[in-house]
Amino acid sequence: MAIDGDQQSVVEEAGEPDELDVYASPEEGREYRASAYAPTAYDNLEIAPEDEEHPERGEGDAYRVVDLPRVPKLTHVLGPSAIMLGASLGSGETIFWPLLVAQNGWSVYWAFWVGVLTHFVINTEIQRWTLATGESIFRAFERVHRGWPVLFLVLGFVSFGWPGWAATAAKVGATGLGIESTFTLFGHEFLGWKAYGILLMMLIWGSYQLTPLMYNVVERVTAVLVASSALCALALFVLVGDPGELANIPVGALSIGTLPGDEDVAVFLGGLAYAGAGGYLNLSQSLWIREKGYGMGRYQGRVLNPIVGDEPEVIHRDGFSFAPSVENMRRWRGWWRLAQLEHLVTFVLGVLVTATAMMAIAATYVTATDAGGVEMWLTGVAPDLSPLAGALLYGVLFLALFTTEYAIVESVVRNSADVIYEAVGRERGWSLPRIFWYLLTAFAGWGILILTLPIPIEQPFGLLLTAAAMSGAMMWPYTALTLLINTRRLPEHTQPGWPRIVAMWWATAFFGYFSVLLVGNTFEQLLGLDAFRVTIGVTGSAPGGLALFVVLAITQVYVMSASAKAKWRAEETVSEAEEADGLFS
Repeated sequence: MAIDGDQQSVVEEAGEPDELDVYASPEEGREYRASAYAPTAYDNLEIAPEDEEHPERGEGDAYRVVDLPRVPKLTHVLGPSAIMLGASLGSGETIFWPLLVAQNGWSVYWAFWVGVLTHFVINTEIQRWTLATGESIFRAFERVHRGWPVLFLVLGFVSFGWPGWAATAAKVGATGLGIESTFTLFGHEFLGWKAYGILLMMLIWGSYQLTPLMYNVVERVTAVLVASSALCALALFVLVGDPGELANIPVGALSIGTLPGDEDVAVFLGGLAYAGAGGYLNLSQSLWIREKGYGMGRYQGRVLNPIVGDEPEVIHRDGFSFAPSVENMRRWRGWWRLAQLEHLVTFVLGVLVTATAMMAIAATYVTATDAGGVEMWLTGVAPDLSPLAGALLYGVLFLALFTTEYAIVESVVRNSADVIYEAVGRERGWSLPRIFWYLLTAFAGWGILILTLPIPIEQPFGLLLTAAAMSGAMMWPYTALTLLINTRRLPEHTQPGWPRIVAMWWATAFFGYFSVLLVGNTFEQLLGLDAFRVTIGVTGSAPGGLALFVVLAITQVYVMSASAKAKWRAEETVSEAEEADGLFS
């Protein structure tokens, strides 16, 4: 089998000729550039036994046994994390974190990079189940209890059902072009930017009709938007940023534990959630790698456009498992390394570079502000810029916000279609591609309807703030649940290693702590329930607030003990499981 130079060096270092069958040939690897799918004779495959070498079934049916696909090159599988990066650009990277730095200085920068790395761990753990079984993370949740996916669907729609990013992108674009005229529709007068918001929603819907495999157009469009936005942000920093601001980054990065005042908890939690895509959007990472064909997802089936496309592919309800042969375990090690590397070079580096550049620009021009994230840029920065730099700023904001809205539509629709199909659609004979297409149309139509109604959404930052805070709170339960599934349901050779388990303990405590602060502040400030007052230092909290922290502590102890017991119980249950071990496994 022919392999490329990079793979050959790995083989030579291993010194074992059977490693040649671990990596895909260049021809096979290139199949992943669009999306790789390998249909199987599903009903003829061996049923995975219920033992320590295969995932536990839980509340689901059996897995089918098939070999793990060979591992392609990194350049062949880039894409899923670019969509995640796009979902982040118009939220944490251009709105929340620049605002937090403008309000509090670089002392909060530590929480940004910690948040990004925490998202890296969570997102790749969400990928783990799909890599190992081909199933989506929602199917994994369903195997625990059918109510979990539905709960996350409801929370996801509440968080992202409002077209805030499309509205904000339209407003920024109209302001930058100086075309904020009014128009009349159904006897009501509207600001002109709403018309552009409607146009953006229509463009998003129309783009899905361009190819049979809807994921492909999302990946390609998002990649172009992400690259354009990042390049414009860096160019803007070169033009107007103060390089001296970068000298503050090391001090801010090491100011661990410095937090903003209690009044900024919602903004801070929103920033933590959007130091990545956040909330419901992170769960899409599982579905995107399945569409791309990562690991066992190559056998599971893809969502084709039912209107413009080929014959639909079979999308299996129950996934696959691979026999723990040395060859398969080395392939697993390669796939796990590849998934982490793709997320690191695309998502993590993209977020760190782009967001830091925007924070430095905000810190240069704004020392304190009461404005929202977008208004800070439009009123606190744009007036001080040259016409060229001002145009570039509007371009950055528009591209980032539109990219985020595009990714939000994709994520909410894809996640919700998967949940609805498995919850009620499959047994009733519904088609997953048609559910996807109808939801896409309904979601875009809902956004258009909101933009046509005579309601005040000219200042949408409050809506974005609410969605962001809810997304951060939502990450607490599904981070804990993902860890419990990956330790208690997966066999030894595909389980997370101890460093990963500890990192997920941190992630659960991280989002749990700030979720308690958010809930307590909400009870106190919006409902007038002073008994639920919480403080950052915990000890000064009211009785109800202390009760919330007790719930957090009990939950954390349970998650840590249950995942540790599962890991200890699985040790040395699979022969030669160490062959699957890799960097940060």
